[in-house]
Amino acid sequence: MMNAGAQASTQKKLNVRRMTVISILSAVSIVLSMIPFVGYIPLGPVKATIMHVPVIIGAVIEGPVVGAAVGLIFGLTSLFKAFTEPTITSFCFMNPIISVLPRVLIGIVAYYVYTGIHKLTKRIYLSGFIAGVVGSLTNTIGVMGLIYILYADRYMKAIGQAGNAGKYILTVCGMNGIPEAIVAGILTAAVAVAMIRNSKK
Repeated sequence: MMNAGAQASTQKKLNVRRMTVISILSAVSIVLSMIPFVGYIPLGPVKATIMHVPVIIGAVIEGPVVGAAVGLIFGLTSLFKAFTEPTITSFCFMNPIISVLPRVLIGIVAYYVYTGIHKLTKRIYLSGFIAGVVGSLTNTIGVMGLIYILYADRYMKAIGQAGNAGKYILTVCGMNGIPEAIVAGILTAAVAVAMIRNSKK
């Protein structure tokens, strides 16, 4: 049985490791957000993104707190860009409920999906892939769903679209969200497997 000193030392090492992972992945998120056509990829009135991938990876390898922390950084970069590089739909992302909240939830959802699938299958790659897909969809559905709830009419007017806002937003989710989810699944599985296996050596 570990004594109190050994437990404290182990906990300190875990905290240092988690802070290091948060710092590295947050730095990656910030750099991605600053590189044109990489972090945020303009596709007409919307932007595709791979910014959620570091969030999901952080959650899978270090837990929901780390995932939520990196997600917070992702959300804050989105909020910052809405004010500093505004587009016709930036008014949506000036609201932190849309730009920040869903991004924090990515890490939490991805972690619990990963642990749940891993308990059932014992397969790291499959668990990472599914966590990546679901984490990505959490971002897409969370952001676009909140836009629909809070700004549906204004959003449609801003992008010059008529008709049913729900159908249009569902189309956007499908066209952008599914490719993003597949990419996130592949990247998360590959990176998470490598990092988890390396940590066991």
